[in-house]
Amino acid sequence: MAVAAPGYPAYRNILQALGIECVSVPVGPASHWQLTVETLSAVDGHLDGVVVASPSNPTGSMLVDGQVPELARWCETQGIRLVSDEIYHGITFGHPAATAAGLDVAPHAIIINSFSKYYAMTGWRLGWMVMPDDLARSVECLAQNLFISPPTLSQVAAEAAFDCTHELEARVAGYKANRDILVAELPRAGFTKLAPSDGAFYLYADVSELTDDSPQFCARMLAEIGVACTPGVDFDPFEGKRTLRFSFAGSAAHMIEAAKRLKAWRR
Repeated sequence: MAVAAPGYPAYRNILQALGIECVSVPVGPASHWQLTVETLSAVDGHLDGVVVASPSNPTGSMLVDGQVPELARWCETQGIRLVSDEIYHGITFGHPAATAAGLDVAPHAIIINSFSKYYAMTGWRLGWMVMPDDLARSVECLAQNLFISPPTLSQVAAEAAFDCTHELEARVAGYKANRDILVAELPRAGFTKLAPSDGAFYLYADVSELTDDSPQFCARMLAEIGVACTPGVDFDPFEGKRTLRFSFAGSAAHMIEAAKRLKAWRR
């Protein structure tokens, strides 16, 4: 099964725990930091599945301009199961994210989503899947044996969250404001190569001109100026030592202060 590198590390870990061969496919600016038909066509050997995330953790990039149906059509013709992780849908800056759900060209796709991100219900551990008929019974049996059912309290809270659109959209506007602060200020601290961050709440930085040891670089940053970020090795087995991820899921005041400290630190 193919996953993007950089990409959410749990994909690789879960697949390996299940005994499934995980194929990490490098992505970067040329493919808008996403798996595409072109990047997947270059993979040697047959793929049984593809996991895509749009918006992505850690890059915040999105599949755009008809790429979702194009990728779904390609997977269908190749006999590849498409898994579309849409957990960050709703947190986008500019245009909405495209879904694979309901596409005529994707009758065998699996769509994953959750209340954790847009609905800000991370601790409630509640999500959903849209799946084809050929998998419904198998997944039902797995669910009954793994967790039986989501907690009733979580389901009641999630139902109430559907009526909180005004508050949720204000939260997304806050994420965008935080992103804009960092996009403007991080280059002044030497972080000039940033992934596009079309959605989610992350900025992914190429720091190859600053270090080739991102864990050590991040440790120094935390110890010396109290700014925390995540080394790229968590997300990318190829280039992770030269990348890192900033999260802007905090207050604007924290973003401004972090940028101030980073600029002083890098002088």
